[in-house]
Amino acid sequence: MKTIDSALSLKREKRSKMRIFVISMLAMGIFGPSAMADSFWNHNGSLMRLRASGNERVFEYEVPSPKMRATGVQRGTILFNGVRQGNRYVGTARVFSRDCSVPLKYSVEGRVVTEKYVVLSGQREVYAPGCVPTGRMIEDMLEFRYRFKE
Repeated sequence: MKTIDSALSLKREKRSKMRIFVISMLAMGIFGPSAMADSFWNHNGSLMRLRASGNERVFEYEVPSPKMRATGVQRGTILFNGVRQGNRYVGTARVFSRDCSVPLKYSVEGRVVTEKYVVLSGQREVYAPGCVPTGRMIEDMLEFRYRFKE
C-alpha cells in the first residue's frame, strides 16, 4: 500500500511541476501568441497599431488619416517593420503616394526616446508624378506618440 501511495504522490508532483512549467512558458510567450497586448500610437494624424513579438516590431495603420486614405492606405497597411535592439529600432519604412501603385520602401533606424515616444529616420528617394525616381534624396522622420494599450 505504501508503494502505491508513493507512486501516486510522485505522479501528482510531476503533474504539478509540468503545469507550472507550461504556465511559465505561456507567460513568457514561448507557446502561442505573445502575452503582450498591442498598443496604439499617433503618427501624423493617423492612429497606428504597434505589434510587438519578441524583438520584432510592426507599426501598421489602424485608423489612417484622410490624407493617407487618399493614397490607398487602409487599416492593416504596414508603415514600418523591423526589430528593437535595446532602445533602438532598425528596419524598413514605406512612403505612400497616389502616383505609385506600390509603397516605396527605405531603411530607417531610430530610438525609443521614452517608452511613449519613438523617433525613426532614414534617407529616401523623391519621386515625381508618374512614380518617376528623381535621384534626389531627402531625410524622412517618423514620430510615434503612445496613446493607449489594447
